[in-house]
Amino acid sequence: MLTLYGLKNCDTCRKALKALDGKGIPYQLHDLREDGLSAALLEHILTRVPVMTLLNKRSTSWRNLDEDDKQNIDANSARELMLKHPTLLKRPLLDTGNDILVGYRDGDYDKIRG
Repeated sequence: MLTLYGLKNCDTCRKALKALDGKGIPYQLHDLREDGLSAALLEHILTRVPVMTLLNKRSTSWRNLDEDDKQNIDANSARELMLKHPTLLKRPLLDTGNDILVGYRDGDYDKIRG
């Protein structure tokens, strides 16, 4: 079964969920705010997505960070920040078992089979 990592109140995540529902594809929703982000889960995601690709520097969470946290960001500090603030992950993340698709635009899930 597919897992969609995101936020229930995120517009893009809702579009992705609607696309999966429309295609009749079964999935499990993992809400990063409610269900959290463990170190093991983050490492699982990072086996398929580069850490700096995963870090959402356009998010409200990023803008609300202290300037000290944003300066000289590297892979290790990005990991620490994402564990502390799971909403820093780009979303939605769709784990297909083989790949993790980052973000969603109409048509992104057209090749996925349920």
